[in-house]
Amino acid sequence: MIEGDRLPTIRGKQVLLRWLEEHDVDDLFRIFGDPEVMRYWSSPPLTDRAAAATLLAEIRELFANHTLYQWGVALPGEGTVIGTCTMTSFHAGSGRAEIGFALGRKHWGRGYMSDAVDALLDYAFGPLGLRRLEADVDPRNGPSLRLLERVGFRREGLLRERWVTDGEVQDSIFFGLLRRDRR
Repeated sequence: MIEGDRLPTIRGKQVLLRWLEEHDVDDLFRIFGDPEVMRYWSSPPLTDRAAAATLLAEIRELFANHTLYQWGVALPGEGTVIGTCTMTSFHAGSGRAEIGFALGRKHWGRGYMSDAVDALLDYAFGPLGLRRLEADVDPRNGPSLRLLERVGFRREGLLRERWVTDGEVQDSIFFGLLRRDRR
């Protein structure tokens, strides 16, 4: 569990994972309001800036309750948040949590999210002392599937018709990564 009133900054090779600030609301809206970014998400895109402000307030509240840790992903030397990395569904007794991530479309294909997830895994299995991480991904989301496999996650099952988003039924591929299997 993270102590203190904010998340620590985690440094990757290309990106920083940092605490989300009030001035990041427009960036959050740009990311989570984009239908292409949200295509395989379990919730619809944000509809306005106020929804992004509400999202930030929820992220802060869930952090205070130690039920969700969501970092902004930024490029060093730039203030703009280009994506987020999340850990949630903590089960302290089992040393387990779930990860998630989103990246603004403008930054796709540059290796930023691979670097961010890799840094998050080091933190989760290192200072946080977790034993297992999980992720669920829509089977049609090829880039996320490849990213998880590239950093060592293994496919563990298909959860049929797990989500309904905007009236569309979506399956989910379930992934797991054990600390001992981390490359």
